[in-house]
Amino acid sequence: MLTHTKLRDKFAQFWKTKSHKEIPPIPLVPKEDPTTLFTGSGMQQLVPYLLGETHPLGKRLYNIQRGIRTQDIDEVGDNRHTTFFEMMGNWSLGDYFKKEQIVWCWDFLTKEIGLSKSNLFISVFAGTKFIPRDTESISIWKSLGTPQSKIFYYGPDKNWWSRAGIPDNMPVGEPGGITSEVFYEFTQVPHNSKFGPKCHPNCDCGRFLEICNNVFMQYKKEKDGSFSELPNKNVDFGGGLERILAAANENPDVFKIDVLFPIIQKVETLTGKKYGKKFDDTRSMRILSDHIRSAVMLAADGVIPSNKDQGYFLRRLLRRMVRFGKNLGFDKEITVNLVPIVVEIFKKVYKDLPSKQKIIQSLFETEEIKFRNTLNNAQHEVEKFLSRPFSGNKLEEKYAQLAFDLYQSMGYPVEMFIEDVRQRKINLDINKFHTLYKHTFSKHQAVSKEGADKKFKGGLADNSEKTIRYHTATHLLHQALFDVLGNQVRQEGSNITSDRLRFDFSAPKKMSGSELKKVEAIINKKIAEALDVWYKIVPKTEAYKIGARAFFKEKYPEKVKVYFVGGSISSPQTAYSKEFCGGPHVKNTKEIGLVHILKYEKIGSTLYRIYAK
Repeated sequence: MLTHTKLRDKFAQFWKTKSHKEIPPIPLVPKEDPTTLFTGSGMQQLVPYLLGETHPLGKRLYNIQRGIRTQDIDEVGDNRHTTFFEMMGNWSLGDYFKKEQIVWCWDFLTKEIGLSKSNLFISVFAGTKFIPRDTESISIWKSLGTPQSKIFYYGPDKNWWSRAGIPDNMPVGEPGGITSEVFYEFTQVPHNSKFGPKCHPNCDCGRFLEICNNVFMQYKKEKDGSFSELPNKNVDFGGGLERILAAANENPDVFKIDVLFPIIQKVETLTGKKYGKKFDDTRSMRILSDHIRSAVMLAADGVIPSNKDQGYFLRRLLRRMVRFGKNLGFDKEITVNLVPIVVEIFKKVYKDLPSKQKIIQSLFETEEIKFRNTLNNAQHEVEKFLSRPFSGNKLEEKYAQLAFDLYQSMGYPVEMFIEDVRQRKINLDINKFHTLYKHTFSKHQAVSKEGADKKFKGGLADNSEKTIRYHTATHLLHQALFDVLGNQVRQEGSNITSDRLRFDFSAPKKMSGSELKKVEAIINKKIAEALDVWYKIVPKTEAYKIGARAFFKEKYPEKVKVYFVGGSISSPQTAYSKEFCGGPHVKNTKEIGLVHILKYEKIGSTLYRIYAK
């Protein structure tokens, strides 16, 4: 059986032999990307470099990036969906292209991992009015021995990548590219005809599993809707660690691999239930194993349960664990028992996990106890409602609305509500109830999705001129805080849009009004001085020696890009601001314009937040 640690080693060694440098993964909560709740891909940190910036480690890169898929939370429970995932990636920034990438991808899968060629199927771009069919990739796949019968053609909805989605949605000047995916066929899984008469790689019946994707960024959209070729073509490869492990071990159930199954085994021990024996029990075990893994990783990156943004998603994970644990008769200390298993699985990969275990357990235990109290209160409301005599045609409608209201306000699961109804032997048309509940839920989801799309559209940082100006302004703000408050200031995060900047930091005490005015005055003074903004790629040790500031939550490679405000190449130590940063930035502070601090507030015991524009 191939283990996750062996797969990680094989992946790293393979790309090192191809002269690639490892880039450290970024946190699950991106530092300066207000467009997305969580890191969702390995290329998220590479957007500036894919658009032309110079990366300090060169043109050939690789890493394994942790990510969170919030949209998959309701899908968890089948044999392949998870909220937390790890993506193995490699990139070429204007260096090699299709021929090298496809050959190396094939060699890694078939020679290093040992996947059977007979089980591998390929998808390629079918072409559109403005973009031709990807005949080059087809030719390369065939040269590797892939028969035509195992190459499938799909349109831009399946085999195209851009930040804006399909080609029709792309603005003028936006880069994008075709993709070529690799699927693994589990021959032991029969095709389900409800998904169509014939099975194919993108069929949803479960016979095929997409294990990796090659993105070839080679086009730019023109004013007339056509596409021209980019001068520098990039490669972005992503291979799901969990999915490749499942394929390597010839098991379509990703929950049987060693990053998840030890959690399920612990649940079996604690509940006396058997995985795979009953559908409902198996589904609940999958949800527990996925959610505790995601929750631990989020908490390790500093997310705490709350009613907003990242904290709300963590809270939702923990509450769902309590709900589905109840289905298994697991009525207390779910998180206390399962957190150590997650730490044990990943302690050699994420070496800071053991030191955070007790804090995470305490945090989760408090949340679990609180939600159990909430459940008790909800059940009291249910008791009052169900004790009323209702009858008539609208019985199911009233119950569906109550079930939804309880779910929305208290997180009370509809499954528990139905159990309450059945225990009281109320004559309810369950099918009609489910239809009405789903209708109510779908209407709410549509409204929520519309709002979420506006706030978290895309998943890639905005590189507009205004956002770039605010980005440079945060560097000035950061240094100005040190000037006024001293060296105990520590950056905790930032959120930069084209409308304003937000900067979070910790400090021993809250600033006075006069100190805040002083910070603003320093920023505008440096802007008025028209200081040059420039960068230099240097060894990490040298960067620290010249006083460059680093974001403490980030891990940095041995060579880093440092942005300077002021100073010169011959005397970088004289710069006003020196920070580890990937960019982009303005070329001179005079481009920023006047900065005004709009709001200053306390958000924690020693945490503060500044809004400025």
